[in-house]
Amino acid sequence: MKRIAILGSTGSIGRSALAVVDSHPTELKVVSLAAGDNAALLVEQAARYCPEVVAMATDAALDRFRSTCAKVPSVVGSGAEGLIAVATHPDVDVVLCASSGTAGLEAVLAAIEAGKTIALANKEVLVMAGELVMAAARRRGVAVLPVDSEHNAIHQCLHGRKSVEVRRLILTASGGPFRERSASELERVAPEAALRHPTWQMGRKITIDSATLMNKGLEVIEAHWLFDVSADQIDVLVHPQSIVHSMVEFIDGSVIAQLGVTDMRLPIQYAFSYPDRWDAALPSLDLTRAAKLEFLPPPHDRFPSLGLAYRALRAGGTLPVVLNAANEVAVEIFLEGKLGFMGIPRVIEKTMDAHTLGPVSTLDEVRRADIWARDHARAMAHGLELTV
Repeated sequence: MKRIAILGSTGSIGRSALAVVDSHPTELKVVSLAAGDNAALLVEQAARYCPEVVAMATDAALDRFRSTCAKVPSVVGSGAEGLIAVATHPDVDVVLCASSGTAGLEAVLAAIEAGKTIALANKEVLVMAGELVMAAARRRGVAVLPVDSEHNAIHQCLHGRKSVEVRRLILTASGGPFRERSASELERVAPEAALRHPTWQMGRKITIDSATLMNKGLEVIEAHWLFDVSADQIDVLVHPQSIVHSMVEFIDGSVIAQLGVTDMRLPIQYAFSYPDRWDAALPSLDLTRAAKLEFLPPPHDRFPSLGLAYRALRAGGTLPVVLNAANEVAVEIFLEGKLGFMGIPRVIEKTMDAHTLGPVSTLDEVRRADIWARDHARAMAHGLELTV
């Protein structure tokens, strides 16, 4: 039996992970849970899965949890300290990280030092500090298993092959809801429209990232660190059907693809079961109903966020930290209705242009770059508000 910790248990990934637990009660046991602000849902999860410890993002959320939970498990704190305690609990074997921001990064680094297997669904961890995380994982002999459907697909396609045998990785993108919109139409996109993804049901921030193609840009950076390939070996193709989750082209010309239904339970279960495969309570993929599979080049001219991510990866150092932080700020202000859709990449680019590149050799350097970028991005966004 594998004993798991879930960081972000009340989010969409966390709920899907618990559905996998439901399907495999003899193979998986929940040891610890960390949630954001949804105390009511964590109460339900605690009653169902009986974790040994829980944590929440804030003291106020913990107070709501304590006041309504009939049988309160051990509470190990709030914020970053709570995440770390949940991730490093001595009974945990596998840590699923679906929480966001630098707090998630600190928890992953602590879990690696504690020898836990990492199932990674948090893009920021590798975008901000891929060098730190992967170096720590190599030093401790810890596996970092991707949960993002695209990276999970590549992991399956590689099946232990060496990076020197890889010609290129091909990440597929749905293209989001606006892939056929003109540049002038994109200027007028409202948050409500951007939140309607054509394929996946996801959280608000990642849904906007999918609409701008920044989500795919962040995945390009992740792929570099996970699979030890250069930016020039990572391609992106728009695949509206979202059936081929990604592909690998090897040096002999063979291309291996992973196909599957669009359900996050599949990659989560793969990460939990690896290196084994378990039966899944999912429908089989019916290719006769798919009719056709399309693959198109991404429209860089209308979706500049993808190119900004490639720029950050090639520059290295603190620039990916700046990219990530500026994007988070811009998306937040867009969702508030105070910034236009195309203002998101403009804020990111202006912030990147203003940044003085530095190294990422410590967590403190990551924090400093993150804080600087957030402050600068807010200032840039306020300067663009009149363009909405």
